Amino acid sequence: MIIYVLGILLAFEGVFLGLPALTAGLCGEKQLWLFLALALCCVAAGFLIALVRPKNRNIYARDGFVIVSLCWIVMSVFGALPFYIDGCIPHFIDALFESVSGFTTTGASILTNVEALPNSMLMWRSFTHWIGGMGVLVFIMAILPLSGASNMHIMRAESPGPSVSKLVPRVRKTALLLYLIYIGLTAAEFILLAAGEMNCFEAINISFATAGTGGFSVKNASMGCYSAYSQIVATVFMILFGVNFTSYFLLLSGKLKEAFNTEIRVYLILIAAAIGAITLNARHLFDTTGETLRHASFTVGSIITTTGFSTADFNLWPSLSKTVLVLLMFIGACAGSTGGGIKVSRMILLGKNMRNEFRVMLHPRQVRKVRMDGRQIESETIRTIHAFLFCYILICIVSLLIVSLDGFDLTTNFTSVAATLNNIGPGLNAVGPTENYALFSPLSKCVLIFDMLAGRLEIFPMILLFSPMTWKK
Repeated sequence: MIIYVLGILLAFEGVFLGLPALTAGLCGEKQLWLFLALALCCVAAGFLIALVRPKNRNIYARDGFVIVSLCWIVMSVFGALPFYIDGCIPHFIDALFESVSGFTTTGASILTNVEALPNSMLMWRSFTHWIGGMGVLVFIMAILPLSGASNMHIMRAESPGPSVSKLVPRVRKTALLLYLIYIGLTAAEFILLAAGEMNCFEAINISFATAGTGGFSVKNASMGCYSAYSQIVATVFMILFGVNFTSYFLLLSGKLKEAFNTEIRVYLILIAAAIGAITLNARHLFDTTGETLRHASFTVGSIITTTGFSTADFNLWPSLSKTVLVLLMFIGACAGSTGGGIKVSRMILLGKNMRNEFRVMLHPRQVRKVRMDGRQIESETIRTIHAFLFCYILICIVSLLIVSLDGFDLTTNFTSVAATLNNIGPGLNAVGPTENYALFSPLSKCVLIFDMLAGRLEIFPMILLFSPMTWKK
């Protein structure tokens, strides 16, 4: 069953390669034949693998984790081939880094001159964000005729957040609804950006990168070369894509109170507080208060949603502003969004659990349960969050130690690990918004590749892939 799903994935990736092939054809680029050849190879290979349908089509919890981690690795390897074969990224580790960064919606790049790439390659980079944002397996689930339990195991392993729930009784319909909302928001941003000074090519690339909260741009200056209008539109949509997509479903269903739940309120409060603090702290760097507010809003929206776009070099901002941004890197967006990070809901539940523990210390006979939005949170969810946090910290420490072998300063090393594990992209110092990751050794790039995958898949699928227990019968 695992091999069967991998075959389906390869076939879909071949179909996805059709968009950059179309772009190359419209722009008259020689890369048309490369993308067509790779697309045909992927579709043919996937079709041949999926020809043999397993008799038992059930997917259990362990299978779900293995399928998700292997699918993302295979998808990234094949996604790196256009960059590598074309020669625009001559080293395969670098090409894989760029591909993983795209699919995991990290936006960290090893390219020093993005504008030198053909339009078809730029389209593929941005499109990988859009594919990885909602999750390619969520898309496949809307089509594959699997049982509800099987779909749920895949969705639980791929979707971000401490818990995953169905919007409607059928999981396939849930996946379809999520993608319809995703497509609708992407289309809305494209229309608004195209109404400004962007041409259609730039508007669709920026829309793809914003929707997946990725941050790959078609310009070396990221979003800094566009007008205030385009930056404001991107700011609004970055924040919107950082919201739990379940809230949009509830909003469309007329359930306003449930849509604006605790997580959404805390998320918006954090954004407002961070914007206010940075606007006051960095006001001397810009000509007017309005300009300061615009850059602060864009940067806060970009960092907390883990998009990674930039309009200004926040590496030059005061220490307080940079500290706020680093804290936002770890908090991240809402669960069930396209953003990365630890997630706002986990932070809230950890805070509530800590408060309960303090109360029990003072009154040992009390029995306190963690509640959120009027619902009791199961102890299993709290236990999973604690395990997640421990694994998260452990990966941070090990990654930081290995990356430190390259000899760069602590800020560069720490923020490079934080930016890749939280799927943000830019860090500080040598990996700031105007720099890139080309300076790292192949070993460090491999570590950061693992971090990007682990961060996008919420740690557990990647760790379980390397656990001997996973492979025991």
